[in-house]
Amino acid sequence: MSGPFELFLFSTDPAFIRRAVAGGVSAVVVDWEVAGKAKRQWGFDTEINADTFEDLQRVRAATEARVVCRVNAFHPATREELERAIGGGADEVLLPMVRTTAEVQQILEWLAGRAGLGILVETQAAVAMAQELARYPLSRVYVGLNDLAIDRGCANIFRALADGTVEQLRQVFQVPFGFGGLTVPDRGFPIPCRLLIGEMARLSAGFSFLRRSFKRDVGSGDPAAAVGKIRAALEQARRRSPEQVVSDHRELLAAIERAEAFFAARNRGEGL
Repeated sequence: MSGPFELFLFSTDPAFIRRAVAGGVSAVVVDWEVAGKAKRQWGFDTEINADTFEDLQRVRAATEARVVCRVNAFHPATREELERAIGGGADEVLLPMVRTTAEVQQILEWLAGRAGLGILVETQAAVAMAQELARYPLSRVYVGLNDLAIDRGCANIFRALADGTVEQLRQVFQVPFGFGGLTVPDRGFPIPCRLLIGEMARLSAGFSFLRRSFKRDVGSGDPAAAVGKIRAALEQARRRSPEQVVSDHRELLAAIERAEAFFAARNRGEGL
């Protein structure tokens, strides 16, 4: 993390957004990705938003922070969707489920510099063509651990961290790079958030999303204070000794292995 670490918040609540941005949130994400998502993620404990054009306009009016719109995966109406995102005030578009370089090139041509383009690497195809994707002028790259695990047929969403996939991708891309999700440092299950923060620091990640549990963990408290705790933990992780970095990485790998049974049971619909 050579520069300030950016925290992205999924929200359409103007009051919550204002408080979070005042506390240090860098950008707000309006989520339009719904096409095929319910079928793809059936049986997995994932969140599916259904934000609207009006939500985008409301978020844009609520903050001067960067506004990002996650659109649907490339489809016949993608160009129209991009125009609506720009018209609604999006500064940047996030493209999920990338499978070809052609779709990235086409979207960049359609955007024509009017908004940035970030991509989500969450398919085996995108991992395989990372070198080609890195040649495009992207605003950022995010590894979507949930969908990548689904695409690989893997129950444990953190397997891509343990097997080196995320680290290999980090070495390929020179633009802001992110993965996982964050909440207050003393929370997080089944992987403690502090271990994910340590891994983000080790891999020099430049941004991440505030995970859906962030709002739950904040509760009736102050989101600005929670953001401050995350930022303090990130800064502390950057200042670790080399020995501590190695120790924390080993602890993360052990936690991922212990989580295997949890994810297998969850995906079978069993309670733990």
